[in-house]
Amino acid sequence: MKLKKLSDQVVVVVGASSGIGRATALKFASRGARVVVAARGEHGLESLVEEIGEDRAIAVVADVCDPEQMKALAEKAKQRFGCIDTWVHNAAIYFVAPFESMRPEEFRRVIEVDLLGCANSVMAALPYLRRSDGASLICVTSIEGRCAFPWHAAYAAAKHGVIGMLDALRVELLDEQVPISVTNIMPAAVDTPFFSKGRSKIGVKPGAPGPVYEPDIVADAILHAAEHPIRDLVVGGAGVFYATARQLAPALSDRLMLSSIQQQLTSDEYRGDNAEDNWYKSVEDYRVYGDYHSNAKTWSLPTFLSMHKKAATVAAIALGITGVFLGFRRAA
Repeated sequence: MKLKKLSDQVVVVVGASSGIGRATALKFASRGARVVVAARGEHGLESLVEEIGEDRAIAVVADVCDPEQMKALAEKAKQRFGCIDTWVHNAAIYFVAPFESMRPEEFRRVIEVDLLGCANSVMAALPYLRRSDGASLICVTSIEGRCAFPWHAAYAAAKHGVIGMLDALRVELLDEQVPISVTNIMPAAVDTPFFSKGRSKIGVKPGAPGPVYEPDIVADAILHAAEHPIRDLVVGGAGVFYATARQLAPALSDRLMLSSIQQQLTSDEYRGDNAEDNWYKSVEDYRVYGDYHSNAKTWSLPTFLSMHKKAATVAAIALGITGVFLGFRRAA
């Protein structure tokens, strides 16, 4: 499947007002793409369009929980720029709480936004992506779709659900020979305002399980997927470690969660159950970066190798030659 160069694309970014979405929209624009940015926060979108330029971007206020608003978003993108080549879904809410302390309506709300909202977004996008000779559908999920963390039952359930939905959709499109690349981007912890906007029932502000990565790494992965068809892309070496440990040694992975990860999910900052969050309305925090910027990693070798197969092959050959050479030296 051949995808257009970024400079020739029209891109829709859902969940674009802050964090990964905002970084992604800015990077697409810097590469020459025309961008449609969507979220609930009107002020955040307006400032983003101003930063990009009104000749290359438009803002659409839309809530992923409303299917009609998602359909209207797709239609406005088509009316303004003539087509849609890449659709990026990045909208989500966050909930940190022991499972038994969750109320059913709280669990339901996370599923409504993070899973059903993604389904609404994808359903709206597909009729327009089908009209292209080669289009990309990119959903930002989480490494928790492969390896759930404690206190994240609702969030992890939603991300597992999105991954299952994408897997099924991918096969259906393959059966119809529809040229749409379906990509699942799975970041580890990323330094965005996401943690500040989430809801906590553990008495403190949620923490990020380290190491934490800059959102630019995720944005680069999304841009890569918009030009190069790829099925799954884990962002951050920590994510590769978590997923591999859960697959190969699940019991040991559980122990690791208890011994280290659970402690990292908390902070020293008090946060009451009634603190402001973005569950039902936008929070006026439109930063790209969060509270970990000084310590966030700016590069990930596993992610780089996943995006550059030739470099990965060269690295593997070099390691093999080095191993053989060292073996001969020992034998001598």
